[in-house]
Amino acid sequence: MTEAIQRVLGDRWTYLRIVYLLLAFPLGTTYFVLLITGLSVGVGLSIIGVGLVILALTVVGWLFVARFERELAIHLLGASVRPFSLPGEALRPWPRLLKTLGEPTTWKALAYLLLEFPFGIITFTLTIVLLSISLAFIAAPFAYLAQVLFGPSQIQVGPGFTLFPNNPPFGGEFLLAVAIGALGVVLGVGSMALLSGIGWAWGRFAEQMLGVDPSRLQLAAAEAEAASQRRRAERADHSRRELIVNASHELRTPIASISAHVESLQKPEREMDAESHQYLGVIETETKRLSSLVDDLLVLARADADELRLTVGSVNVAEVVAGITTAMAPLARQERNLSLVHTSDPEVPLALADPARLGQVIANLIRNAVNHTPDGGIITVTTQADPDSVIVSVADTGIGIEPHDLPRIFDRFYRADQSRARDSGGSGLGLAIVRELLTAMGGSITAESTVGSGSTFRIRLRKAP
Repeated sequence: MTEAIQRVLGDRWTYLRIVYLLLAFPLGTTYFVLLITGLSVGVGLSIIGVGLVILALTVVGWLFVARFERELAIHLLGASVRPFSLPGEALRPWPRLLKTLGEPTTWKALAYLLLEFPFGIITFTLTIVLLSISLAFIAAPFAYLAQVLFGPSQIQVGPGFTLFPNNPPFGGEFLLAVAIGALGVVLGVGSMALLSGIGWAWGRFAEQMLGVDPSRLQLAAAEAEAASQRRRAERADHSRRELIVNASHELRTPIASISAHVESLQKPEREMDAESHQYLGVIETETKRLSSLVDDLLVLARADADELRLTVGSVNVAEVVAGITTAMAPLARQERNLSLVHTSDPEVPLALADPARLGQVIANLIRNAVNHTPDGGIITVTTQADPDSVIVSVADTGIGIEPHDLPRIFDRFYRADQSRARDSGGSGLGLAIVRELLTAMGGSITAESTVGSGSTFRIRLRKAP
């Protein structure tokens, strides 16, 4: 029991909570009068406009005192109250006020402030009564001794308790006074523990009413973390694009220099043995491959940064496709003994596209078909129209694409057949560039494939007005 008494009397929160209970009555009365008056007058005068101002001032006032009560709950009741509102973007006063009225915490705070009025009345009365009785009982033995020495013949120590010091000074009456004093100590300690418990319970109530819900706070923290991660990812992505663009520009000069020197060494008037000529041919091939890869990376980096320079206008698609197929037919025949055929509807309307980029798209698709079609196969490029668009189809009789690979063939660096892609020199960027360029021109591309029978890539471009 001694430890319990020491724990109650030695805990500073006991005294702070009792102070709060004594303050709750005047504060609660003030809040109740001001809020009820402000709300009633504001609603009554709202039809003439002045009431809206009064209501706005009342709302601002209750938000201010709610934050003040939150601080009191933290410092006097020992409550762990969460923030009153979530961090958000800076708004002008009226939008901020309207947003605040939509928050559940605002209305819970109003209920808390109104409930503090009856709570303050009850706790103030209970605190005064309990502490007064306890102090009166504790003072009984001291009053007895004072009256024995200096006072009249009888002592009033409490309601219904009267001592008579004319009896022997330290007889039964004195022992009764000591017993009453001990009872006062027990009652005082119990009263302080009870009042501290009431303050503790009100502090838990304040935690629920004066702070945002834990779920919303966790959601806000998660959103803030996600936003931070997104900004970090955007910075990293921006740095990556800059690196690719800068590296691509820097690589172009040495690649062009190597190509020029190889071309100079391959002039007919230069004498060299067959082995050296073969090595130069390998260097030339790999240099072209490296140059193509650098160009592809530069196109993708510019597409990511929305910096693709396109001149979109009315284009005769059939002419562009015919020019590309004519140029690449000898290459297809030389590399794989493939037949490259172009067919077109009689009157294909003009389409919206960049002619140079459209040629690059068609060339990439034909090159992809050449790489994946066995010797003696056929590649067919067809140009036709439907009511809203111009369609270009590139079909081959190649090895086809597995169904699980088909949804990913337009992803960057994705190669359905890793070993075959390496043999054919594929980087996994050609189809990704095709999609990026078509998207930039307002077009689209789809793919169909049957394993062992071949694939068909279908480009759709908008008709020119």
